[in-house]
This record gives sequence, C-alpha cells and structure tokens, in this order.
Amino acid sequence: MRLIRLIFSHNPGALSLALAVSLVSALLSVGVIAFINQRMVSAAELADGVLWPFVGLLVLLLVLASWAQVALTALGHRFVYSLRRKLVKRVLDTGIERLEAIGGANILASLSSDIRNITLAFVNLPQLIYGLGLSVAAFAYLALLSLPLFAMTLAWMGVTVGVGWLLVNRLSFHLHLLRESEDRIYQEYEAAIEGRKELTLNRDRARRYYDEAFDQSAETYRHHVTLADRYHSIASNWANIMVLGTIGLVFYLANGLGWAGAAVASTYALTILFLRTPLVSAVASLPALMSARVSLDKLDRLALADYRPGFEQPAGNPNGAWRTLTLDSVSYRYPGQDDEERGFDVGPVQLTLTRGEVVFLVGGNGSGKSTLARLLSGLYLPQSGRILLDGEPVEGEGWARYRRLFASVFTDFYLFDQLLAEDGVDAPREAVDAWLARLHMLEKVRIEQGRIRDTRLSQGQRKRLALLLALLEQRDILLLDEWAADQDPLFRRLFYRELLPLLKAGGKTVFAITHDDHYFDQADRLLKMDGGQLTELTGEERQQASRDALRVVSQAP
Repeated sequence: MRLIRLIFSHNPGALSLALAVSLVSALLSVGVIAFINQRMVSAAELADGVLWPFVGLLVLLLVLASWAQVALTALGHRFVYSLRRKLVKRVLDTGIERLEAIGGANILASLSSDIRNITLAFVNLPQLIYGLGLSVAAFAYLALLSLPLFAMTLAWMGVTVGVGWLLVNRLSFHLHLLRESEDRIYQEYEAAIEGRKELTLNRDRARRYYDEAFDQSAETYRHHVTLADRYHSIASNWANIMVLGTIGLVFYLANGLGWAGAAVASTYALTILFLRTPLVSAVASLPALMSARVSLDKLDRLALADYRPGFEQPAGNPNGAWRTLTLDSVSYRYPGQDDEERGFDVGPVQLTLTRGEVVFLVGGNGSGKSTLARLLSGLYLPQSGRILLDGEPVEGEGWARYRRLFASVFTDFYLFDQLLAEDGVDAPREAVDAWLARLHMLEKVRIEQGRIRDTRLSQGQRKRLALLLALLEQRDILLLDEWAADQDPLFRRLFYRELLPLLKAGGKTVFAITHDDHYFDQADRLLKMDGGQLTELTGEERQQASRDALRVVSQAP
C-alpha cells in the first residue's frame, strides 16, 4: 500500500486513469467468459453472427489490457527515476557528519539495491493490480452462477490464502534479513576494492579476508536468499495446486452432490482456469513488492536530509567582503564506541584568521588537525562555541553562504573531471591553461569540452589537478590538508616558494596542514594541534618547530 500511496503522490491523475482502465479490462475479461458461456456453450445452437462480436471483444480486451499495463509500467519507471534523483539530491543535501556515520557502503547499497528493488516492484505491480481486479470480477460472476458453489469456493480459497499468508510472512522475514546482509556484502566489496594494494602484497591477509570476512557475509546472504526463494516457490506452487483443486471440488459438488448442473460446473471450471495464470502471477510478484517495502524502510532509516528541489544559493557572495574569521571557543567531540572507551575532544578552539594571510597547521597524527579543518570550513558544525565572520555569528541558513568562502583539497579528495569557475559556470580555457602551466601539467593532461579526459595519473599529479579545480573556483580561502606530501622535491619547492606567494599576492587566504619544516618561513602564522588543543607558535617555539616538525609524537584519539 505504501508503494501505491507514493506513486499516487507522484502522479495521481495518470495512475487513477491507468487503474480504472485496468479494472475495466478485468471486467471485460470476465465478460468474455460470460459471452462464451451464454452464446457459445449454453446456447441451443451457435448463431451465425456470434463470431465477429467475439473477435471484437477480444480486440477491445487486448487494447485495454495492454494500454493499462504499459501505462502502469511507464508510471512506475517514471516514479523510480524521480525517486533516484530525489535520493541523490538528499545525499547531496545531507551533512558530511551524517554521511560519515552512515558509511559509503550503506549509501551505495541503497542507491543500487534499494532502487533496483523498487524498480522491480513497479515492474510487477501491474500484474498484481490486474490479477486482483480480475479475481474480484470473476468471483462476482461465480456468485451469480451459483451461490452454494461460490460459498464453498470462497471457503476453499480462504484456506488457500491462510496458508499462503503464513508462507508469505516467512518470506517477508527472510527478505528483511537478506537486505541487512546486502549492506555487509557491499562493505566487503568496498574492502576488496579499497584495500587491493594491501591484499595483493599480503596474500595471507587476502586469504583470511576471503575465507572469513567475505565468505561469512556471502554465506549469510546465500542462506537468506535461499530460504526466501524456498518460501516463495512453496507459496506459488501452493496457490497453483489449490486453484486446480478448486476445479475438482466444483465438479464433485455439482455432479456428485447435485449442487449445480453440468453447464454451470463447466463455466465454473473455465472461469477458474482463466484465473489461474493471473493469480499465480500475482503471487509471483509478492517477493518483489515485499523487497520494495523493505527497501523503502531502509531508505527511511538512512535519515538523510529532506528533499529540496534545486540548489538555491544564498544571496550575496562573501568572497572579498570579509576581513576576519573567528572560531570562538569552538568544540567538537567524538564519542567513544562504548562506555569503557574514552571519546576524543577537539577544542575549545580560539582562533582568528585575517583575510590574505598564510597559516600553517602542524601536529601529530590524531591530534585533531583534520577535524579543525572541517570545523573551520563549516563541514562540521560546532557542538559548542560559535564561528564569527567579521563579528557576526554564522548560524542557520548562513552556513551555506559561509561555505562559499572555501575551496579545499583534503587528503581523501575526489578528483572530478569537470572544470568549473565561480558560480558553477564553465572555467575559461585560458585560465585553465595558465594554471596547468604553473602546475607543470600542461603537457600531461588532455582537456576537452571543459573536462579532464584522463585522470589516471600519479597521486602527486592528481593532487595538482585537485588544486587546479580549487583554484578555478576562485574562492577566497584555500584549505589544503597535507597537499604537498605527495609532490616531488622540485615541485614542492615551487609550490612553497612561488605558488603560495602568488596566491597571497592575489588576496587569497591559505590555511595549510603541513609538516614541511623547511618552508615554515613562508607562513605568516604557525599553529599547532596537540591532543585536540590549538596553540600558536611564536618566537623560539616557532624556530624549534622548524627543527623538529617531523619528530612530532603521534597521538591517536
């Protein structure tokens, strides 16, 4: 029912028309049986003019039934298309904290498996609707033929439905577990792909992963899909056999007990045989419909942002307008995994950035550097404290405008191939070529129609292209997380000695996480994270940091 409500909300007029035509075609199907009974079976002699009306009924039935099923299928696919677009838009509108909590594998499973399940449900939906409509019309006709036979048939069908319902409940139970195991399968797929280098180097690890982690998830999936198919097969065969049993019951009651004449029994048998295929098809569609229900529940549990059409940008462009950016007692806490494990706190952080300065941030692994960068850029919202832009707190819808200040290259960056300038327009080719030349990439990449045609490069070169994308956006603050770590010594020197001064001269604010102590002199300020606490290094502390930046003790949260 939820599927019907959802598609009704999408296009109620078209769905109502398609359902009405489907019901009319079901009634017409029963009308064809009645025509055969009255004009061809029960008639004393076959009239000469009976053939063409019969052919006309068949042609009309073909047109109506085909149109109804084609229309319902088209509506279903149109709805799935809309659902897919809305789901991706909800992912894009959901905060990064929530997305990280869900996990990439679970989101990918929903975008693929759940959408596929809903698509299959709508493919099977016309069969279910047509089968139900035909069954109601056929049973009404059977009641007109003989109420005693109809009463016994109804009781027989009640037993059929009751047992079928028990089987369907078991089917639904295993479909729920099957969907949960699918999440784990996608997590194992992700491990195989993302960990391919480690698994190739260490075949013992590959063997343990394959024999234990992956095999357990695959075996769980196999177990539940086998049981789901088993209950589905039993339910289908049960319905098929009980329908055939109804025919035997009717002839026994009619001929053996004298409840009805032979003509009525023959019409009953013909009608039930006609119902057999639609009923079995309706039962066969149940797994797809149940899987869709499970998938809809799974999508709800993702707790993504509500759907909002469009990508409305807040009024006004903050680039070039601000003077100071302040983190005022900003804190963020990672909770522990259980009651015995301590969490990790970042902050309270007190920091003021001035437009046009170059700031370096150092610190050990797990000290909170990347978390600070996410807080600074608005990807994480402060759990306490506030962020001020020229003394005005950022809050509510102001966060979208605030984030427009930043372009970034994080350590886990994704390299898009489309080259965009400010406000999402295509970047001018001359600007692209100019930056490619400065990044020593002009001869290494091919640009066609505003896109990078080949991103299969070394990690250092990919980072240069990621920097290119960030620079073309012309945002006022450039946030770099260990950007130079994968560059060769010559280009690293070029970056610190030429590119950074060029960006500073252009009025850009650069906030860089780095351990390149040889180039600390290029920073206007040097900050340090240690155990989630931020301090600024000045004087002798800054000189000492230049000497031992690479010997910072790692401190995991």
